[in-house]
Amino acid sequence: MKPLLIAMPIIQLAILSYTADFTVRNINIFVQDQDHSVLSQKLINKISASDNFILNGVSASYDEGFDKIQKNKIDVILSIPEHFNRDFNSGRHTSLFIAADAINSNKAGISINYLQNIIKDFSSEQAAKKGMIEIRSGIEVVKRNWYNPALNYKFFMVPGIMVLLVTMIALFLSGMNIVREKEIGTIEQLNVTPIKKYQFIIGKLLPFLIIGIFEFTIGLAVALWWFKVPMLGSITLLYLFTFVYLILILGIGMFISTITETQQQALFIAWFFSVIFILMSGLFTPIESMPVWAQKLTLFNPIRYYVEVIRLVMLKGSSFISIKLNFAIITFAALLVNMLAILNYRKTA
Repeated sequence: MKPLLIAMPIIQLAILSYTADFTVRNINIFVQDQDHSVLSQKLINKISASDNFILNGVSASYDEGFDKIQKNKIDVILSIPEHFNRDFNSGRHTSLFIAADAINSNKAGISINYLQNIIKDFSSEQAAKKGMIEIRSGIEVVKRNWYNPALNYKFFMVPGIMVLLVTMIALFLSGMNIVREKEIGTIEQLNVTPIKKYQFIIGKLLPFLIIGIFEFTIGLAVALWWFKVPMLGSITLLYLFTFVYLILILGIGMFISTITETQQQALFIAWFFSVIFILMSGLFTPIESMPVWAQKLTLFNPIRYYVEVIRLVMLKGSSFISIKLNFAIITFAALLVNMLAILNYRKTA
């Protein structure tokens, strides 16, 4: 316990001080340029020079940008219309169109504000160069928020809270399972039975798997009927992924239970990793805003994949094709962790 008590505050402070940052950076933007003029290119260059945006493609096709939004590759689309250069220089009414992925309403709102400020500054600069009156030559921005038009922050948070509900219950209950048998002395009675190690682990996991599915069902019902979170995707697909995810989390808890001797030790270890996993999952802080090294660490975070999947399925209506990589990673991790739990459990006669 002593090394854990020393290492816990040091590691958490070192990691979370960098990752728990609510500043939105590294916003991926796609520009639909239908004008192909010098002026539109200047605007594109100004956006790409910004510290907040990463230019992720320029094309005359809006469908190309929208396809990237659906695949979660970009966050914002800026559409520059035809005759943008001509209308601006002649002082005519000029409109730009912004479409943002608003599943994360906070990030979408900030992204649009950043972009509007850049466009406003660009308009003022160009008007000043030509000696034009800014009001007459100003650019009007038309925006649209995809998947969460009202920018309701609950639509973003409630699915993530469901992930926490399932994770915490499964992790802590399974983490204190075998170790409780050790404390009360009944583990020896189980060890002398003829059951195999894998049968013992499965028997220990199955009740908590059922409990986890039950808790998820309650959370989903509250999300749909109380918070009115839309369910655009397949509920069956969501339950299938939850089933595999629970096997992984229960395996982690069971592995913790096999390497600890008391419930207090199991509780501290489970809490230590769960806090880091939660805050580095993208639930509260966008992963794109984290340092590169922290973004790489999140690849080993199971909560990250579940948070992403539950939002994609519920709010975007994503199919299995869109989440197949997440599904493959969680399935492989579930098999690996449960195998380690089985091998690590010492069954002695």
